[in-house]
Amino acid sequence: MSKLHYGLEDKVFVVTGGSRGIGLALARQLLNEKAKVAICARKQEGLDQAAEELDGGDNLLAVPAHIAREEDVEVLFEQIKARYGRVDVLINNVGMNLLTPSVVDTETATWQKIIDTNLTGAYHCSRTASKIMKDQGGGKIVSISSTAACRSAQGMGIYGVAKAGMEMLTRVLAAELASDNIQVNAVAPSMVKTGFSAPFWSNEDIHDQIVKSIPLGRLAEIEDVIHPVLFLCSSGADYITGQVIVVDGGSTVV
Repeated sequence: MSKLHYGLEDKVFVVTGGSRGIGLALARQLLNEKAKVAICARKQEGLDQAAEELDGGDNLLAVPAHIAREEDVEVLFEQIKARYGRVDVLINNVGMNLLTPSVVDTETATWQKIIDTNLTGAYHCSRTASKIMKDQGGGKIVSISSTAACRSAQGMGIYGVAKAGMEMLTRVLAAELASDNIQVNAVAPSMVKTGFSAPFWSNEDIHDQIVKSIPLGRLAEIEDVIHPVLFLCSSGADYITGQVIVVDGGSTVV
């Protein structure tokens, strides 16, 4: 990460899906900013590995939680509040996709899994965090969406529907929570070079085809996503709410 600073010292952050990829990189940068960070993920093994790598001491809390389960989310935030006493920022980062040939040919169980993980989980976390934020006088919610929310792509249909729902959830929550001094925004990257998207960019032919459609001529790196997220978490974004920042190298404007 480049040496930019966002004034996040001593703020309490929740990063869902914080054991790898964008979530892990966000947690690392937040700890560098001297923030207090709680990460969650479904698998204890991945959390343990992330916690060891981050080495955040008392400023890091790692909690196993499946955010599509309401009871897991309640326990997650209870533990965060017990440790740190507040929640200043929620980053809804969890994302998953199962490649599907078409929406109409997909089993209902697959639809439900993708929707629950990407959208319902963000709803559960946002609802629970906002209750804490209301009591403490404010906070911020930032969700990781995707350009799949605004353009269809083969194998990404249900994922796109879920992310489109997340963007509308962002706008609705922004309107509903504004009077409580809670700003709600999202960042929507195109394909980012993470393990999540490796089946696409690791194939040279597919990689080159994707890059041809991007005016800046490359795929997004994790750092390209992290900085817009951290800006939205900072006091510099106190008058920004209900917005989706697209981080796509210009691909949606051509």
